Amino acid sequence: MLCKSYGGDLEYAQRMVKSFIEFSADSIQLFLVVPEVDLALFEPLAGNHVQVLSENLLGKHLMDREVHGIRPGYINQEIVKLSFWELELAENYFCVDSDAEFIRHFRVEDFMFDSKTPYSVLVQDLELAVEPEYYNQYWLSRESELKSIAELVGLDSRVVLTCHGHTVLSRVVLKSFVEDFLNPRGWSYADALEFSPYEFTWYNMWLQKCCVVDIHPREPWIKVFHNQSQHMQYLINGVTFEDISRAYVGVVVNSNYARTFSLDEKGNLRTPTFSDYLTYGQMRSEFFKKVKLTLTRFISRKSL
Repeated sequence: MLCKSYGGDLEYAQRMVKSFIEFSADSIQLFLVVPEVDLALFEPLAGNHVQVLSENLLGKHLMDREVHGIRPGYINQEIVKLSFWELELAENYFCVDSDAEFIRHFRVEDFMFDSKTPYSVLVQDLELAVEPEYYNQYWLSRESELKSIAELVGLDSRVVLTCHGHTVLSRVVLKSFVEDFLNPRGWSYADALEFSPYEFTWYNMWLQKCCVVDIHPREPWIKVFHNQSQHMQYLINGVTFEDISRAYVGVVVNSNYARTFSLDEKGNLRTPTFSDYLTYGQMRSEFFKKVKLTLTRFISRKSL
């Protein structure tokens, strides 16, 4: 597994590593790649199956300027994921975010079809197009960017199969991506991300184009709550980690919106709860709305 992190996400990385150690049922190695200046912060997390590395090992690819209007730190975490294979530390590696939390035991066989071939997360995420908040904020621009990658690679862009992240990257596929796609164009990883800053879609489009490994598609391993309304809907419905673990090995409550709710009064990191998002008055209002809706549906059925 590969996690690209930095000092600002230390608390999240600590929680992720703790859950990794608790639930990893095989001798899976976790590599934490961080900026050189943050090594001392992360070194206490190192252990038998956790190794901390400096991103300077891939320094020849890293950027010190904005790419596609995105700050260097964010672009560099994308570059690290695409170039990590060059360190020859893993043939296949699962990319996990700092704000992920594993919630049940997992094994190598959960991620690999056989000893050489990983499963591939290839989905349309159509449920996100249905949600107004996500659709207006992200879907339209993201869809256009993903289609542009598919068209440049030479795939049919009418149905784009890819993922947001948390998938297994194959060294064989990425080596082909560099040698057969980037190099002939005189491109670097940064050039590809300048064209469109979606590292996992670059991987997935080339995976489907090059066919250097067999494709065994599956749905995501990690349940991601992209925004507050998605997370709150689960909380309203009383969905627990135990429920989620029937389908997923872990969860991500996106730290971009949840960060302000994630620390308790003692400064300890925790998963935001329903009461963090709503005042007691709002919770009471939502409760009575739910009761009214339930009664209306019950009366409607009785009158049929």
